[in-house]
Amino acid sequence: MSSQVHGAQKFDQAKRAEIVFSEEAMKTVQTIISHYPADKIKSALLPVLHVAQAEFGGWLSPETMDYVASVLKIRPVEVFEVASFYTMYNLKPVGKCVLEVCQTSSCWLNGAEDIVKYIEKKLSIKVGETTKDGMFTLKVAECLGSCGTAPMLQCGASYHENLTYDKVDSLLESYKAEGKQRSYTDLDYKNTL
Repeated sequence: MSSQVHGAQKFDQAKRAEIVFSEEAMKTVQTIISHYPADKIKSALLPVLHVAQAEFGGWLSPETMDYVASVLKIRPVEVFEVASFYTMYNLKPVGKCVLEVCQTSSCWLNGAEDIVKYIEKKLSIKVGETTKDGMFTLKVAECLGSCGTAPMLQCGASYHENLTYDKVDSLLESYKAEGKQRSYTDLDYKNTL
């Protein structure tokens, strides 16, 4: 893989050699791939990237993207193009819990900006930063499709809606107590109103 594919991110061939899906993750990937025609395997890229991100620390390193390309038999640049387009994929290390606060019209009108400022103050970080303990990363996101229950945020597969400062306090305490990485592949997701 060339540096042209990943810009400023360096590619480490030794790290790449170490990256391989666990047996369980590979079974999941094979199941995902089986849902697509053999000549359309690239269509599995989005869900496979979610599995890779969950499997390899919550973000997609250049080496991880190269590995995904090899699994799907596509060019590494095709993986990077997709991963760098969508905000749900992280191209740098993040906290165990990525808090994505919706900032579009309905959420903004209903106080999302205040929620972001509250979280920044509560966690002593700014948007795009991670707490010193590596637990939380704060991001803003475009419409997350929950306009009727604004303001809201997403953490992994879980939606937290009709946010108030008290609800934010409660969910931060809950995630901190769990201490586990949250991802879009979580099967124990919770949607709270």
